[in-house]
Amino acid sequence: MNLADEYYKSLGKITASVYEKNLSTIKELGVIIGESIGNGGVLHTFGSGHSSIIAQEIIHRAGGLVPVSAIIDPTGGWVETIPGYGTKLVQRHHYTYELRKDEIVIVISNSGKNPVPLEVALECKKLGLTLVAVTSVEMSQQAQTDPLIRKRLYEISNFVLDNCGVVGDAAIEIPGQPDKIGPTSTMTGTLLLNLLAMEAMQYLVENNIPLPIYRSANLPGARDFNEKISIKYKNRLSRPL
Repeated sequence: MNLADEYYKSLGKITASVYEKNLSTIKELGVIIGESIGNGGVLHTFGSGHSSIIAQEIIHRAGGLVPVSAIIDPTGGWVETIPGYGTKLVQRHHYTYELRKDEIVIVISNSGKNPVPLEVALECKKLGLTLVAVTSVEMSQQAQTDPLIRKRLYEISNFVLDNCGVVGDAAIEIPGQPDKIGPTSTMTGTLLLNLLAMEAMQYLVENNIPLPIYRSANLPGARDFNEKISIKYKNRLSRPL
């Protein structure tokens, strides 16, 4: 058995499952996100630890949407299990960049049980944002809930996108070895966020709303092009041009 081959095959199966299972929700959210952006809104993302990679995936990307802003944890997930930190994180982000009622926030947490992503989600809901969870429903259902919140991310969200991951994230079994290898949540999470972005852009195109997208900095005239689009979102993006 070749481990890389098995991992490749596993990713093919799981990404197909992710697409099929979440397609109707992705299309519904594409309209909601598209409407918000069409009205001048910003899409917000949050992930702690490795999930921060997913949260950053659709930010400041060539060919991607301009109005996307990450709620950034400067500790990189070090304090993910400390109660109270997530609430303060959102309050700081709101003070600096503004989280507006009826905008959308995507909170990514594979287990959906740790205090910080749960607090971020609840604080954003309190501010009137629509909450989208990206999580492993299977793993979350088996995870012990936070004793203070007593709910998992998928249970408090307006919309749930299931990354179809297995308990423990790793998907490949090795004969004679007790632990699996080959995590899948980053691949499936970035797929889900890019599909959401595509559906939002689909809505904008179909409704004749100009696409607020970045041009690659390696193309001629990109700086001026990106500056003209970005000015509309001055002081609202955690990673400005």
